[in-house]
Amino acid sequence: MIQTGIISASSLWLLGKWLIFSLSMIVIGLLIFDYFKIALLLAIGIWGAISYSLPPFRFSYRPFIGEWLSMFPSVFVLGLAGAWLALDSIPEWALQNAIFNALFCLAWVMVHHIPDREADRMATPIKQTSVVWAEEKFGAAFSRLPALLYFALVGLCAVWLGTDRIWAMIGTLAVVGTAIFLVLRMQIDDPYQVSAYEKIILILAMINGVWLGIFI
Repeated sequence: MIQTGIISASSLWLLGKWLIFSLSMIVIGLLIFDYFKIALLLAIGIWGAISYSLPPFRFSYRPFIGEWLSMFPSVFVLGLAGAWLALDSIPEWALQNAIFNALFCLAWVMVHHIPDREADRMATPIKQTSVVWAEEKFGAAFSRLPALLYFALVGLCAVWLGTDRIWAMIGTLAVVGTAIFLVLRMQIDDPYQVSAYEKIILILAMINGVWLGIFI
């Protein structure tokens, strides 16, 4: 939006500040009227957005911290929200689905960071994402490593589904296997191919979410 001139950086920042303020006031209002669950869910979302990019936190500028302290909590509780709000307790299937989808989203974000690694290195301060860290530590080819790591975690966690949700496990393993194949096959220096594969992986994430929702 900034590059195309739709909105200036200063206007976007002003909009962001007002949104943070407004949402924070909504959280306080929800707490006052005893809507604790919704307040907590919204607060975690606000925390994820603020802590990921804004000082003094800027967790996205530190390898792995941004994923686990900002992104994962936000996406995880988003996956839990429906079951938690509708039911008195959180069933195991809801917990499983939320974890798998959150890890899948983390992996997708790591793919998204691959074409940005040079720009991230040139940022002030340097935005040392997990992708940048992996490339600096092991070489350019290993910029795929964070995405592969998170996809592998999804695959390992799929075993948790066991025989009780055998079709859910089979579907998740098939989707994750396809995503890993794409990540290994992509040319990391071709931003157009990475972008195309990123879109496919996003579709795979949607398919996996629907599949897990069907086979509960």
